[in-house]
Amino acid sequence: MAKRIPLVGIGIMIFRKNKILLGKRKGSHGQGDYAFPGGHLDYMENFEECAIREIKEETGIKVKNIKFQLLSNIKKFNPKHYVHIGLIADHKNGEPKILEPDKCEGWDWYKLDTLPKPLFWPTQIAIDCYKNKKIYLDNQ
Repeated sequence: MAKRIPLVGIGIMIFRKNKILLGKRKGSHGQGDYAFPGGHLDYMENFEECAIREIKEETGIKVKNIKFQLLSNIKKFNPKHYVHIGLIADHKNGEPKILEPDKCEGWDWYKLDTLPKPLFWPTQIAIDCYKNKKIYLDNQ
């Protein structure tokens, strides 16, 4: 049996004028759910580099003020196991475009009190942690 190891996922909550950017997922687990831009951490990549790369690949926008938000241990997608790193950033410039149409139906900005449903599990965790000022969750 092949050895299974956790994957490292990064999600970025991007703020613009008191709204956050969400896209509707397709073609992967969480299809139909709304999620932040993000993806897998590449070998030898730092967190900020990963965030900038993923945002550029998925939306084409630029961000600034990237900072740590949370760490979560996500087992909900068994047999996939993720160590999820949540980051927060501010929108710098550009309008989000659908640059990976096989992975996302579209991007839009939402107020935290009027979010679309359903939310992708790591996105829901990040929003809950943001509202409750938590930075660590295990066994999600």
